[in-house]
Amino acid sequence: MSDTTTETSRLAPVGRGQHTPEPTAEPSRPGPRQWVALGVLALTALLLSLDVSVLYLALPALAADLGASTTQQLWMLDIYSFVLAGFLVTMGAVGDRIGRKRLLLVGAVAFGLASVGAAYAASPGQLVLWRAVLGMAGATLMPSTMGLIRTIFTDEKSMMTAIGIWYSCFMGGMAAGPLVGGLLLQHFWWGSAFLLGVPFMVLLVVVGHLVLPESDRRTGARLDLTSSVLSLAAILPMIHGFKEIARGSNSATAGVTLVAGLAVGVLFFRRQRRIENPLVDLALFRSRAFSTALAAMLVGGVVMAGVSFLSTQWLQLVAGLDPLGAGLWMLPANLALLVGSASSASVARRLGTGRTMAGGLAVCAAGLSLYTQVGPAAGLGLLVAGMVLTSFGIMLPSTLTMSVMMQSAPPERAGSVASLSETSGEFGIAVGVAGLGSLAAFVYRGELQPYAAEHPSSATTVALDSLAGAAQAAAHLPAAAAHELLAVAEGAFTTSLNVVAGVGAALFVVVAVATMRVLRPTD
Repeated sequence: MSDTTTETSRLAPVGRGQHTPEPTAEPSRPGPRQWVALGVLALTALLLSLDVSVLYLALPALAADLGASTTQQLWMLDIYSFVLAGFLVTMGAVGDRIGRKRLLLVGAVAFGLASVGAAYAASPGQLVLWRAVLGMAGATLMPSTMGLIRTIFTDEKSMMTAIGIWYSCFMGGMAAGPLVGGLLLQHFWWGSAFLLGVPFMVLLVVVGHLVLPESDRRTGARLDLTSSVLSLAAILPMIHGFKEIARGSNSATAGVTLVAGLAVGVLFFRRQRRIENPLVDLALFRSRAFSTALAAMLVGGVVMAGVSFLSTQWLQLVAGLDPLGAGLWMLPANLALLVGSASSASVARRLGTGRTMAGGLAVCAAGLSLYTQVGPAAGLGLLVAGMVLTSFGIMLPSTLTMSVMMQSAPPERAGSVASLSETSGEFGIAVGVAGLGSLAAFVYRGELQPYAAEHPSSATTVALDSLAGAAQAAAHLPAAAAHELLAVAEGAFTTSLNVVAGVGAALFVVVAVATMRVLRPTD
């Protein structure tokens, strides 16, 4: 018997005219057609993750070709995630109403056309526009793929296996992105990074039309456009505010943006309580299993995003590795991600979902405890070992949380559930980089302040801003003074990494205990 708490797994649909599911039939074992359908969905996930990481390598070339300013380059990168996060909730609800297969195929066509438009953009403004369209199309694909997995795989074991495969492909795309991007950009122009997705989308439309089943639809449940506008007006300012804080931009402006988004968010949730067909069914949160799984995913995203952000900086600015060298040292962690996502379902079958999720979070805490021992002079091995443990550990709950959430909600809400999960992931990344990045900056300045007070100069003032600033300032100092400044700054940055890792480890322990209590076995 499942060890997840599923007290809302048979929630009555809200509102008149909605689809009323038939009595649940005995789950059947998936056949070849179902696994082919999963392959189509997993391929979509691989492409979406591949597309993101490929762009980072293409940015310098396209910026030089289009004459993009620094601000325009930031918008080229950010607009995709802004629009994606803003439309996830709306598109998840749309899929529940019109059918996830239909939305997926429409989104695939839009994604392919937008990819061609981006590849042949003639100005920074055009590229930003097409990246926004790609974000909207991506918002139709992500919840639809996960929602269709809920439709195709009706028994718990098969669903966990399918979600594990989906996550493996998603993480595989992230890991393979730099390699694929490097090969493309070595032989073709920057537009090839966008055209990479076109044949995948054609394959998705053709094969998906043949093998994907249509999901149950909440027929008659009208989409509340006011709620859609409110969700956008809440999510976009908050994501933007967190990103601005992470960049060290005007904190007052970022704070106002966050407060404005939060205020609109309050209006959004108040409306969801009142209307007949809410965009987000707040009754889902009555399930302790659903809420705990969502919280575990959010906390995991926050901690991993913050720690990963600092780790890449440490590898290059403290260990002195070039980007390629840093990427090679991160390869073991990328492999651990794949192993963790691929093995989570089999581990859960032996230990149970709750124990597996809690165990994975405990492994993350153990990995972060290694981070706390990293030193500026000899910490590379510890850092890599910590990255491997945390990467493996985080994939156990990450893969299973979606399964828990799906089983805690009615099948006709699968698209909305997937969109909530993915929106929390976007928030987790933004909050992690901004929040834990700000904590790291605070610790860094505190550690460096005594040295700056003893050696007041323009160089130490610049060094107080960041480790990268310290490296730039040291380049203009005599050798002895430069060595001393860099040694102190690298020590301060390493201390900030130690502190952030310690906070992250404590958060993982708390979530592991909560997960174990809520998702304890029922037999």
